[in-house]
Amino acid sequence: MGLFNFFKKEKTNLEKTENSILLAMPMFNNNERYDINAVIENLKTFWKLTITDFTGDDNSAVFKIEGEMVALAYMPAPIPWEDIQGTAEYAYNWETATEDLENHNGHAIVSIMSSKKSQKERFTILSKLLSSILLTSNSIGVYQGSQSLLISKSQYLENIDEIKQQGIPLTLWIYIGIRPSQQGNSIYTYGLTEFTKQEMEVINSKLTIEELYAFVSNIAAYVINSNVTFKNGETLGYTEDQKINITSSKGQFVEGQTLKLEM
Repeated sequence: MGLFNFFKKEKTNLEKTENSILLAMPMFNNNERYDINAVIENLKTFWKLTITDFTGDDNSAVFKIEGEMVALAYMPAPIPWEDIQGTAEYAYNWETATEDLENHNGHAIVSIMSSKKSQKERFTILSKLLSSILLTSNSIGVYQGSQSLLISKSQYLENIDEIKQQGIPLTLWIYIGIRPSQQGNSIYTYGLTEFTKQEMEVINSKLTIEELYAFVSNIAAYVINSNVTFKNGETLGYTEDQKINITSSKGQFVEGQTLKLEM
């Protein structure tokens, strides 16, 4: 039985005609930085990508990856601590983020420019470019403010096989927040709006954090990969008999309307 065979789903008609710029910031200690020639070579040899229209140097460069315009610039200064402190404190995936990043003194700004390609295609290009930077430098990790993500170098590179297989490296694209309490376990997504989808929340569930995380991760990856939009009043489940109600209401842990999964 295929995953989510019994989802009641509808293909989205919200595909953007032009998507916004995607941004990410690899960070460096000890005045280290990337080498643009090494990055370009890795994109060509490791990822087998076509690189054209290159102009620039180690300080700033603009070029196309498979026709997608990207920009890369080095900043000899840390990301302001007030910008990343809150994210670092909630980065359960990088438990030493606060101490590892407190004294970083340089970062790069990676930009994937606006285009008519799908968000999945654009995020895949972003992940390949970031992987090439990490593979060819001593970068300590990546900050993606729009998704509230801090990802260590080792965690990022653990996802290379998933990227190579045209999968969804979910932990590189969206944040999944966890909030245990005496009333139950809650979980939410942050970053699905980048894919023109509503964020999802499960509030005060009796399921374990592990069970919730696995389920919500699978749903979010499915939504991105299949470009599916769930709506208020629908149900979903792994089996024909399982029916998890979906309602849309004001978010508890994220701003705006969110889809509540009753689990």
